[in-house]
Amino acid sequence: MNLFLKILRLLPPEIAHKIALDLLSLSYKFGILSFIFRKPNDENCSFAGMDLSNRLGTAAGLDKNGDYIDCLGALGFGFLEVGTVTPMPQYGNPKPRVFRNFDENSIINRLGFNNRGVDRLVKNLKSRSFDGIVGVNVGANKNSNDEERINDYLHCIEKVHKYADYITVNVSSPNTPNLRNLQNDANLLNLVSKVDKLVNKLQIKIPLFLKISPDENNITIENIIEIVKNSIFSGIVATNTTIDKTSLSNIKYKNIEGGLSGEPLMKKSTEMIELINTKANKTIPIIGVGGVMNREDYLEKITSGAGLVQIYTGFVLKGPNIVSQILPD
Repeated sequence: MNLFLKILRLLPPEIAHKIALDLLSLSYKFGILSFIFRKPNDENCSFAGMDLSNRLGTAAGLDKNGDYIDCLGALGFGFLEVGTVTPMPQYGNPKPRVFRNFDENSIINRLGFNNRGVDRLVKNLKSRSFDGIVGVNVGANKNSNDEERINDYLHCIEKVHKYADYITVNVSSPNTPNLRNLQNDANLLNLVSKVDKLVNKLQIKIPLFLKISPDENNITIENIIEIVKNSIFSGIVATNTTIDKTSLSNIKYKNIEGGLSGEPLMKKSTEMIELINTKANKTIPIIGVGGVMNREDYLEKITSGAGLVQIYTGFVLKGPNIVSQILPD
């Protein structure tokens, strides 16, 4: 496995990502995945009305189109979050747009919600065999503006809600221009009220979460907490990637545009979890994500107030064995 990871490091990031997942999928289809990777024992838990086999899941971005649900689920994750998906397919931002910083266990990406559109994702959700929890992360197309952007979220929610166990509304990616403006008080109130109306109209029963940025100030976070508490939303996903690269020691990466994930994000995202947990008096369910590279990081997220924990960069850089390293036998 170490040799395989070393070979993948020589390839361009997006090609390496696809090859790794394709090989994982082939191993699953040929029935040999369980011989290659040990599946951890279940430690059943409940979160926001959902029953899970464990608290560890994948973050959005790992499987954008839901092409790898079954093979990822077979590794022993308690849940998966697919997406971010947008109404229409889109290429995303120009390449190169992913930069791996192996020395600091981090990745900078400016992918820009590249995906094949919500209809492709729905098709994959319908055909999945994995019977665990699958959430869908929804976003807006790059060319949508103002009210069109809100309609993009509503369109995706309407399309996926029958086939998802929960939905995450992503208003925090730094790679779609002005998307983070939706976290501002008036804009977020508008979005949330429209989502509330749609949920009531369609009688959607699954939990909804709001994915936030780690770069917001305390006042913005307090406003977000109040809006979530007074809405149909069940909780918060904390956090997305950060545009703050001051924690990086390698100057080569400091000026690269995009969102930073991995080990340098761990402290900042965990502090955000603690802040939300404190300000909300532990009343808001939190999915913690950002910088989890080992079991100690996983446990720190939970101790800080996260009910569930997601990984992305740790999985990409360390491979599927990270699942059994984090979860107990």
